[in-house]
Amino acid sequence: MRILAIRGQNLASLQRPFEIRLDAPPLGATGLFAIVGPVGAGKSTLLDALCLPLFDRTPRLSGRGGPAVGDDNQPEGDWLGSNDPRILLRRGAPDGFAEVDFVGRDGVRYRARWRVRRAR
Repeated sequence: MRILAIRGQNLASLQRPFEIRLDAPPLGATGLFAIVGPVGAGKSTLLDALCLPLFDRTPRLSGRGGPAVGDDNQPEGDWLGSNDPRILLRRGAPDGFAEVDFVGRDGVRYRARWRVRRAR
């Protein structure tokens, strides 16, 4: 599989819509690149945006325990576990998404999409 593009919006620290084209210059011509930046810049969130559409989970949250998160007005069964990928939706945002374009082993181009929407 070859990743062509990563897109998303309202995921953790990345509020505005973003798109990273790995098949276009300047990244398309390089064989190797680094994801760097200060704390809170969105480096891990970018990797989350790659994993969520492909696997419906992310390594950052895997194996994470802890209490369920929710509102006291909701039944406890509606609360989210701290390892649920829906907690990556940016606080106060009505919805968010992550999208990945890639070429599979069969040479066909695909697009995978993950989307979450707040209930209220």
